[in-house]
Amino acid sequence: MPTISELFVYPIKSCAGVALSEARLLATGLEYDRNWMITDPEGAMFTQRAYPRMALIKVELGKQDLIVRAPGMRELCTPLDAARLAGAPRVDTTVWSDAAYGLDTGEETAAWFTEFLGLPARLLRFDPERARIVDPSYTDSTGGATTFFADAFPLLVAGQASLDDLNARLNGKGAPSIMIDRFRPNIVLAGLDAYEEDYVETLAVDANADASERVELRLVKLCSRCPIPTIDQARGAPDPAWPNEPTDTMLGYRVSERMGGAVTFGNNALVASGAGAWLRVGQQIDAELGFGD
Repeated sequence: MPTISELFVYPIKSCAGVALSEARLLATGLEYDRNWMITDPEGAMFTQRAYPRMALIKVELGKQDLIVRAPGMRELCTPLDAARLAGAPRVDTTVWSDAAYGLDTGEETAAWFTEFLGLPARLLRFDPERARIVDPSYTDSTGGATTFFADAFPLLVAGQASLDDLNARLNGKGAPSIMIDRFRPNIVLAGLDAYEEDYVETLAVDANADASERVELRLVKLCSRCPIPTIDQARGAPDPAWPNEPTDTMLGYRVSERMGGAVTFGNNALVASGAGAWLRVGQQIDAELGFGD
């Protein structure tokens, strides 16, 4: 039976993730995932696609604050609880073409990110009084869904065997193995065959011992991959010896007709039930497969 082998949240969009042994599941995804986003002064989002150095910005979930660190920078703290930003300027922004809504976290954070990135920057916290609606063409089965600053969906699920297969292909051409952080999943599953998550329709887990709290996730869209998997997350730049990997390798076998010829890795998911429950590394998962008509 598949199990959860790793859990990750990425509190600041496109910055380093945090590996967790347990995480609370909300309707919007894992708690604190993509709750913050770096933008320019007009509210346009920054991502690693344009600014790979963002990978070097690391965060820690403190008791009351998000603690932010980066090479050569002093430690920065900003509140975990959005209520502590009461009265902060509200900023209408977008994540790609989707409307999103932020609270400006202030001049101290703006100065910190401006200094590290070398261009004017602000840090937004998602406004809890607003809702960002997930594309309704994917949410009929759950009666609608919302998320924060994630690209499009509350969760991304990937299989460990898929990464192992990709690394074997990379090693076969002399390229080094890569880590799962290149793909920025929230939930990593062990016990599936390589790329079997492509065909999973539903994941279910009993979130407590007496099975009274059952979580159900609906996997709704394969994840099309942008250039971020080519960025070594430890150096904030591609590997100079293999700057186009793993994309070059994946182009040979991971082009998806279902996704219009895009390279895919991982499957996006919605929270059908169980918001408020805790997911934990080691939990067993029931996976229901579907292969279409």
